[in-house]
Amino acid sequence: MHFGRPTPRERECFTRVLKGHVALASAVFPQGTPGFVVDALARRPLWDAGLDYPHGTGHGVGAALAVHEGPQGIAKRYENHTPLEAGMVVSNEPGFYSPGEFGIRIENLLVVVERETPNQFGGRAYLGLEPLTLVPIQQALIDVDLLTDGERAYIPGDTT
Repeated sequence: MHFGRPTPRERECFTRVLKGHVALASAVFPQGTPGFVVDALARRPLWDAGLDYPHGTGHGVGAALAVHEGPQGIAKRYENHTPLEAGMVVSNEPGFYSPGEFGIRIENLLVVVERETPNQFGGRAYLGLEPLTLVPIQQALIDVDLLTDGERAYIPGDTT
């Protein structure tokens, strides 16, 4: 939450984090894909502006009632080759931190689900993510000029 008037830089950074959040939440990927592959989807809008965040994008949740549970995860850690599978719960939490100024993190929980696609190349099933939680998005932090029509449609509220 921002309790003042966001600066243009704060709005740009927030919107880039939001774009990454939406990109991951709406991704479709082949069965057998590990989390480090889809991690780049959440980071790309930040990378386009030369920005990034130092933490993972997501982690498993809740099999033994702990928060950070594996074996699945969504992060740049290439050593985790555990594929995302239908029924797994993961967090979606890209962020950005400008030391001494501000920090941003948008976090929801998602469940991995099977997706119908027009094709199943190689006979593989395709997966996607569905929200389990929806954190409200503060509209004043969004630079709508940075959003595509698809991103606007995904975000609840008036982003016109």
